[in-house]
Amino acid sequence: MKDTVASLIQRALDALVEQGTLAADALPEVRVERARDRGHGDFATNVALVMAKSARRNPRELAGEIVAALPEDPAVASTEIAGPGFINFFLASGARSDVVARVLDAGERYGRSNTGAGETIHIEYVSANPTGPLHVGHGRGAAFGASVANLLEAVGYDVHREYYVNDGGRQMDILAVSVWLRYLERLGETVPFPANGYRGDYIRAIAASLYEARGDSLLRPAAEVTADLPADEPDGGDKEAFIDALVRRARALLGQDWGIVFEHGVAELVEEIRDDLAGFGVEYEDWFSERSLFDTDAVDRALERLDANGYLYEHEGAKWFRSTEFGDEKDRVVIRENGDKTYFGADIAYHWNKIERGHERVIDVLGADHHGYIARMHAALQALGVAKDRFEVLLVQFAALWRSGEKIPMSTRAGQFVTLRELREEVGADAARFFYVLRRNDQHLDFDLDLAKAQTQDNPVYYIQYAHARIRSVMRQLETRGLQWDRANGLAHLDRLGTPHETNLIEALERYPELIEQAAANREPHRVCYYLLEEVANAFHTWYNAEAFLVDDADLRDARLALIQATGQVIRNALALVGVSAPEEM
Repeated sequence: MKDTVASLIQRALDALVEQGTLAADALPEVRVERARDRGHGDFATNVALVMAKSARRNPRELAGEIVAALPEDPAVASTEIAGPGFINFFLASGARSDVVARVLDAGERYGRSNTGAGETIHIEYVSANPTGPLHVGHGRGAAFGASVANLLEAVGYDVHREYYVNDGGRQMDILAVSVWLRYLERLGETVPFPANGYRGDYIRAIAASLYEARGDSLLRPAAEVTADLPADEPDGGDKEAFIDALVRRARALLGQDWGIVFEHGVAELVEEIRDDLAGFGVEYEDWFSERSLFDTDAVDRALERLDANGYLYEHEGAKWFRSTEFGDEKDRVVIRENGDKTYFGADIAYHWNKIERGHERVIDVLGADHHGYIARMHAALQALGVAKDRFEVLLVQFAALWRSGEKIPMSTRAGQFVTLRELREEVGADAARFFYVLRRNDQHLDFDLDLAKAQTQDNPVYYIQYAHARIRSVMRQLETRGLQWDRANGLAHLDRLGTPHETNLIEALERYPELIEQAAANREPHRVCYYLLEEVANAFHTWYNAEAFLVDDADLRDARLALIQATGQVIRNALALVGVSAPEEM
């Protein structure tokens, strides 16, 4: 209805232009807002106030002319001019209830639009290094990124979801050597575990599967592994220097077999991450390998393009990118003195690759600790000739886990963390997905495990799902009583729905498409959660507790059943956008 009102206003303005009352270049964008006070109507516009100065007219007089030029429409019962020149619109009662038919006719499509007009958007989220299982911190990025992707798709964008597998570089070498040392330990060779190695039972599990696959073919004596290595922490040494020396020793001792250890560790963890995310309802169109950038010379090509554009220079043997020319706080190294490409160099190539694949817009969902990354990547893409507004970064704040009023400590390197799989097993994927997106992505999240598991109305996801289960229960009761819902009869008697509870619920359903447009445009899936909680579920439960649905009056009964069926459809549609199911019974 909001669009209908806006269209009527636009037609009135066009008519005034044709009459010569207004100049075409004086017409502003028509904005229509929902009235905050129902006594002031259903919708309001300030268009007369906005254009009064350019039109050199008194805003109230101009508002009167606009109202006089409004085409007649059965949806609008009346209008009024308020205050200095606001125009308030009062809808006919039938115009409100018509949404019930629109929801039932559209089904799963209700709320979807073609705003994006098929524009391609590449969205990357999670992309955690495959050095360990996903933990609860990664879960928030997964839930948020997947929900944003769903919203963008719902409003007509062609969305490509991608996971960037960081399967190259120093951290992967540390993973490989950590797995190998546990493998040696399993075979009876005792090598002191490095302070900077990856700990946790998952490393031992990977080592065990490596042994099952390769037997003792990768065994090397502990004495050869540790000979002449520098001291480690806490024995007076440098843990970074020690782990690097240990990696070099492992490479030397294993030779070509080093690749076997490396690939096994990566493959095991990537497969576990895939499985974890699939169980969480998060799927991707592509899993993009970092190493493929080097295999295809994509990194060299991207850096050569930057050089050709005049944005690289040499200093102290290294190659630097002039990122300060685009607002970054300092220039960035892309090739080290030893000729190795930096992580940033690979990231430049990866983002340039996204653009080369034809994506019109690129979105990264990153942890809040990557804030400093934004300016440098914007700089790199602009230096490559990509418009700034084609690249967007959404930062996700940290999630803290609480149980029984106490915060659960976590450390990834020490192996002390709650995995995403453990969270799913404890509270369920539905509660986890909903709680993760219940807060804005730029706000810290305190995840209350006890609340997420509670089977009470204090638990927001339970409260919403219970509304859907109640709707399905009503329809089962209908069948049990030997009655049938006559949809056509119900739609023909929607004028019987006049209680305040019914009006509130109908207005909530009518607002859903507008809500989805706003949530998608602002990348704010939490709006969907609050809409379901505060508008739909609350209105439904209040109505359910106040009125009987299966009344003897067939016309009223069918009309009420039409409204609850439409409510159930909107609940299902909205929950699907944030990756939550709508149960039939609870």
